Amino acid sequence: MAASGGGGRPGMSGPQTQPSLRRGFSRAFTMRPEGFSGEDGGDYRGESELVPSSLAPIVPILRAANEIEEENPRVAYLCRFTAFEKAHTMDPNSSGRGVRQFKTYLLHRLEKDEQDTERRLASTDAKEIQRFYEQYCRKNLEEGLQKKKPEVMARHYQIASVLYDVLKTVTPEKFHHEYDKFAKEVEKEKASFSHYNILPLNMSGPPQPVMEIPEIKAAVNLLREIENLPKPRSDPTSAAKDKEAPVVRDLLDWLWLTFGFQKGNVENQKEHLILLLANIDMRQTGNAYQSERHNHVIHNDTITSLMRKIFQNYISWCRYLHLVSNIKIPKDASTQQPELLYIGLYLLIWGEASNVRFMPECICYIFHHMAKDLYDIISDVREDSFDPPFRPEGSDDAFLQIVIKPIFTVMHQEAAMNKRRRTSHSKWRNYDDLNEYFWSKRCFKQLRWPFDPTSEFFVAPEKTKNETVQHDHVVTRRRIPKTNFVEVRTFLHLFRSFDRMWAFFILAFQAMVIIAWSPSGSLSAIFEPTVFRNVLTIFITAAFLNFLQATLEIILNWKAWRSLGCLQTIRYILKFVVAIAWLIILPTTYISSIQNPTGLVKFFSNWTGNLQRESIYNFAVALYMLPNIFSALFFIFPLFRRALEQSNSRIIRFFLWWTQPKLYVARGMYEDTCSLLKYTLFWILLLVCKLAFSFYVEISPLVGPTRTIMFLGRGTYAWHEFFPYLQHNLGVVITVWAPIVMVYFMDTQIWYAIFSTICGGVNGAFSRLGEIRTLGMLRSRFEAIPRAFDRNLVPRHDSEPKRREREEDKYLHIDKFSDIWNAFILSLREEDLINNREKNLLIVPSSVGDTHVFQWPPFLLASKIPIALDMANSVKKKDDELKKRINQDRYTFYAVVECYETLCNILYSLIVEPTDRKVVDLIRESIEESLSRQSLVKDFRLDELPQLSAKFDKLLTLLLKTDEDMDPIRTQIANLLQDIMEIITQDIMRNGQGILKDENRSNQLFANINLNSVKDKTWKEKCVRLQLLLTTKESAIYVPTNLDARRRITFFANSLFMKMPNAPQVRSMMSFSVLTPYFKEEVLFSAEDLYEKNEDGISILFYLRKIYPDEWQNFLQRIDFIPKNEESLETKMEDICLWASYRGQTLTRTVRGMMYYRRALEVQCVQDKADLAKLERRRTVEASQEGWASADMARAIANIKFTYVVSCQVYGMQKQSKDLKDNACYQNILNLMMMYPSLRVAYIDEVEAPADNGTTEKTYYSVLVKGGEKYDEEIYRIKLPGRPTDIGEGKPENQNHAIVFTRGEALQAIDMNQDNYLEEAFKMRNVLEEFKSEKYRQRKPTILGLREHIFTGSVSSLAWFMSNQETSFVTIGQRVLANPLKVRFHYGHPDIFDRLFHITRGGISKASKTINLSEDIFSGFNSTMREGNVTHHEYMQVGKGRDVGMNQISSFEAKVANGNGEQTLSRDIYRLGRRFDFYRMLSFYFTTVGFYFSSMV
Repeated sequence: MAASGGGGRPGMSGPQTQPSLRRGFSRAFTMRPEGFSGEDGGDYRGESELVPSSLAPIVPILRAANEIEEENPRVAYLCRFTAFEKAHTMDPNSSGRGVRQFKTYLLHRLEKDEQDTERRLASTDAKEIQRFYEQYCRKNLEEGLQKKKPEVMARHYQIASVLYDVLKTVTPEKFHHEYDKFAKEVEKEKASFSHYNILPLNMSGPPQPVMEIPEIKAAVNLLREIENLPKPRSDPTSAAKDKEAPVVRDLLDWLWLTFGFQKGNVENQKEHLILLLANIDMRQTGNAYQSERHNHVIHNDTITSLMRKIFQNYISWCRYLHLVSNIKIPKDASTQQPELLYIGLYLLIWGEASNVRFMPECICYIFHHMAKDLYDIISDVREDSFDPPFRPEGSDDAFLQIVIKPIFTVMHQEAAMNKRRRTSHSKWRNYDDLNEYFWSKRCFKQLRWPFDPTSEFFVAPEKTKNETVQHDHVVTRRRIPKTNFVEVRTFLHLFRSFDRMWAFFILAFQAMVIIAWSPSGSLSAIFEPTVFRNVLTIFITAAFLNFLQATLEIILNWKAWRSLGCLQTIRYILKFVVAIAWLIILPTTYISSIQNPTGLVKFFSNWTGNLQRESIYNFAVALYMLPNIFSALFFIFPLFRRALEQSNSRIIRFFLWWTQPKLYVARGMYEDTCSLLKYTLFWILLLVCKLAFSFYVEISPLVGPTRTIMFLGRGTYAWHEFFPYLQHNLGVVITVWAPIVMVYFMDTQIWYAIFSTICGGVNGAFSRLGEIRTLGMLRSRFEAIPRAFDRNLVPRHDSEPKRREREEDKYLHIDKFSDIWNAFILSLREEDLINNREKNLLIVPSSVGDTHVFQWPPFLLASKIPIALDMANSVKKKDDELKKRINQDRYTFYAVVECYETLCNILYSLIVEPTDRKVVDLIRESIEESLSRQSLVKDFRLDELPQLSAKFDKLLTLLLKTDEDMDPIRTQIANLLQDIMEIITQDIMRNGQGILKDENRSNQLFANINLNSVKDKTWKEKCVRLQLLLTTKESAIYVPTNLDARRRITFFANSLFMKMPNAPQVRSMMSFSVLTPYFKEEVLFSAEDLYEKNEDGISILFYLRKIYPDEWQNFLQRIDFIPKNEESLETKMEDICLWASYRGQTLTRTVRGMMYYRRALEVQCVQDKADLAKLERRRTVEASQEGWASADMARAIANIKFTYVVSCQVYGMQKQSKDLKDNACYQNILNLMMMYPSLRVAYIDEVEAPADNGTTEKTYYSVLVKGGEKYDEEIYRIKLPGRPTDIGEGKPENQNHAIVFTRGEALQAIDMNQDNYLEEAFKMRNVLEEFKSEKYRQRKPTILGLREHIFTGSVSSLAWFMSNQETSFVTIGQRVLANPLKVRFHYGHPDIFDRLFHITRGGISKASKTINLSEDIFSGFNSTMREGNVTHHEYMQVGKGRDVGMNQISSFEAKVANGNGEQTLSRDIYRLGRRFDFYRMLSFYFTTVGFYFSSMV
């Protein structure tokens, strides 16, 4: 490339030469990204987004080049040249994936730009970049600091920093110093304008509204109190390299230097902790006035509450292992700094733990030791400095490498043993095995601290000597045992986990057969001695079943024996020995008792007086039943039993040793007495019906035929006999009884379906579900809806006047309701569920207060005015008759009054001249005088009112022509006003002829009118509403016509009458996040997707237009477009793609729905501000103008209360992919982030870089980004110990890596095929209050279940079937599971988790390969076993999409069935089945694995 003069290269002497691309590439151009061909007119804007991950540092340079391209193409060329130089330095051999192709592309681009670009500011490139740099800094940095937004300034500082690097590359070193002043200022301020998530903690310039919130300021100040802490000594390696000492601003920075956490993790958890403190403190302070919180400080109760939530599991773990907690507060601590250090330490450990987050007790173990180190440091007051426990050694991931990486390596090796689900569970340790290793004190002896790499825990699996490279080779390892449980693939798990249930049904069947076989065959036969003696044989059967259970415990758990303690091993052996003993004793004693028969009456009457004459079998049975008797006594007193099981006392554990093994979880899972009585009564009634049916319908009718068959002689058969040698035709008997036995064991499922349906219906009726199901019901109850809204959705303020005092403002609650109602109706219009006319009919006017009656939505008043006109026309004599007829329908009365007063209001707004106003005044006075004298019918010709109504209709039509110039129609309006006045005075009024006569008038009446009001939005709404009242003659009973809009309106209205917690203010509500995992599903339909035809020749767009015809027409009306033909639709394709995507199961639909939460919070925050302004009016006028209640502050409050994170696992891969579909997904996700600025996207970034040994090395990061002006902006980057998805199931691992970026105390898990609605988002405050509701007493909810609406039911008949199936489960089914059965778990989304509870107990799902295939329900199991409480609430609903095709439905059902089969093998099912009381265990079985087993049978 020829040099054209000017500019010098750094370090070169002699004549200055232009930078040129001397490095040649032998390989020709191999890859050119789509859309960047390098030809003239090509679009290069996306090249920075296609940089290989190993060259990530050059992305800011290329983005800067794109930003300044139009301003100075030559400097943009120099930026790209610098990027090329840096890329070549980073990877000179182009060994990274995609590096060679990208460098080749960039080289071609530079060759072209060198020729095409010209210098604009100087004659050489060096001077060009110098002058441009100086000009850019002065223009954008010095002049724009106080004027531009922080986001814009951050971009300018980033570009200025890049330009200085380019300047140093292009300009000789001796010319640098004159620009150093700009560079130093840029570097100084650049950090202050770095990208932030929610809180701009380091930003300079004008304070942001969110940082002005008193609680946020107080939390920040609290964390920055570090004066009395000793300082960590600097790293010698850092000192040797003359690195600047890191700046310590707060407690988490201090922990960063002390324990070697990553900087990205520290910044993330710093914001996390500040928001937790601020939000909890907001709830503590309640509804305090802003004027009282200028010098706000965080309350001690706030920190204590947060400590309790975060460390509850750690404290419980310490007590279980009889350890002393290492959360120790120094005696001389005068502040709560130590508590904050412990909280920060735990959050930092959790934030960097990666896959170890699924092992909560492992995190407790790590924290236990690190807390001890922390206490030793802060309690040693003699030293001002200390040596950090973890030396970073030149990197900032010391904790990751020293603590997390060894554990991750073990998990990775164990997961590799799974061999893609082809290896038995018993051959490798999953997450539960590794975590339960920390349930024993031996982990302290074996692992030690720091970790002992020779520990058995870290032993890598060994491979067999005969291992080959084939896929089917067998892999074994050293005998590292599984912990406490072995997942063996066998159906016997059903008996092992639910042996009490099977024993009950088997023994009941045996007893009923014996009784039915008796001579009488009736139940009273049990009182016969012989029959009763035979019934007693059920205890022998019970002994055999007990023996089978003990045998299975030993056989199935054999590979975990090495992990069991000595006492547990002895327990299993003794259980087996005792089972054998009873199996021998009971039959032996029974045989001996045959000679001493007893009956039931004799058994009880002689029990006390004649013990010596009783058979030994009776004593054996009594002794055998003794444990069950004690268990029944404990069942009656659940609180006592819960206290015993939760106790960690060695004495109590010794007494409970026989009944249950010692485990950290699944202890004390007993509900309160009221709940216990409810589900016990449910199952007693069910079992009575089931056993009665089985006895009288199934068993008794077969006894007679069976006897006959048994005593028939053996016949001679020509064909082969299956059982030729069986006596008494037992083969035939077995054949006859086999179906009955199968039905007997599975018909309980049918009885459960019947009882749950009845119970669910009764429960729903008492919950007031279905009170408003139709539009007719809605209209009849609409007047009560505002009061219900005020009762449930309007917060009560601490200093609010009493209810009776507030009655002076009669319509206060109606005003608030109208705001929410209108926002709801407008959202329906935005979603194209209603058209403009329906919107106008449904909306409440914003001009509330113009009339002395409330202005109800026009759909309630539709046709009322024409009806009133007919009434007036038919009444000829008395006013009383007319008044009576109008007052019969209150809405007719409201319509008449509103219409009259609105007409007067509009007329007065049009009138300019005093004489014209006098005419209207005279008419109004005549009407009011006639009303007072009750002579309206006599004084006015009411039959002429329809003529007047028609004139007003024409007048309003002219006034609403806003798009036209009003001057040409001014005369028409004046003429209409004159006609109206003539009709009123001459045709209607009997004595009004003289009103229009005025001898002194110089001009015509109503010739001069004021049309300025026409431009006012509120005035236009008034005119539209009045015209609707005058002209709508048909009833609005069918408004809206869209079925989905009807469903949403009626459900929202109905939910207001349901019982729900009172809503707090937005600032006092619980903060929450929404997390959506995304892989490669559809984000947004493209034009190609919409027009692509299937095998039947049907395109998606065509199909959507056919099944949503009304919504399509509403959409065209909204965008004001009338298509001439199909080709004309291409001009609106962007809007059409959005419309179609909002009707599919796309990420775009989900994001729009979830962002309704933020919109709802902003509206509610403004309402709270209005309430406080009214209350403050009694104090100061200025108080109502406080800054926190402004629109900006409302957005700031919404930001700290709500966070939405979409975990797009492969977003980074899609960003760099050459596949058009993947790249389109990336672009669509980026567009979503720019459309919704508060949306955050987390993804796993795979960076491939050359290693020291010449190979490439992959590093993985969890990255959080947000939308910028053109690109995504990276906020946090946290290095991972490896690829997280290699270890567990994809979806839970995707959730787990992103959960560290969520905020708040609650977390809603949402799938990407879900939707949300604005009206439901308004109730989120109420739902979150369930977490602290007093009605749950000590067992506060940990998971809140919500109702789902299946929105795919209209797509096809199969989709309709799936929709009904799902609706029955998510309504009646889950309603009964939660109450009364108390066995509801987590069946997928949209459940809301107590976030702090679950992140300290393993997360919101389990992730072990294969066994946790249905990952959702395991989080419910885990929550229940860890003393959680799962509830269900139906006053709020969330949309849900389901499969709509046969293949999709089949795949889904297969996945659910497979997942249920894996559940059967799991330790969770086993522990719940063994630890629940009998009746709750029945509920658990028949609502989980039992349903599928019964279906199979």
